[in-house]
Amino acid sequence: QERLVESGGGSVQAGGSLTLSCAASGYHDYCMAWFRQAPGREREAVATIESYAQPRYSDSAKGRFTISKNNARTTLFLQMNNLTPEDTAIYYCAARRAACGRWPPLNERDFSFWGQGTQVTVSS
Repeated sequence: QERLVESGGGSVQAGGSLTLSCAASGYHDYCMAWFRQAPGREREAVATIESYAQPRYSDSAKGRFTISKNNARTTLFLQMNNLTPEDTAIYYCAARRAACGRWPPLNERDFSFWGQGTQVTVSS
């Protein structure tokens, strides 16, 4: 597998939108996830996607965020709408061979592949 490389982070005002991308070539049929880590907080799962199952979202992401892949399954996306300052964090994409399954909880230690992260800052 190639490295996971996130992009698309930035600064936005509350109520705005951002789309994060993660170059994820070679991760066909893996569980792909977006995690985030806010200052002083533990890393938390935001959304997961895998073949033959519906995407899953954290309670805070439901209705506002959408996880998807391109048709070639080489890029992972996270469309984020109606952002709030509480969404400020470093966002990471991650992958693992095992199925995503039902969560929470989703243990970050079960993910073997990680990107370097991209900063999202939402101002009020």
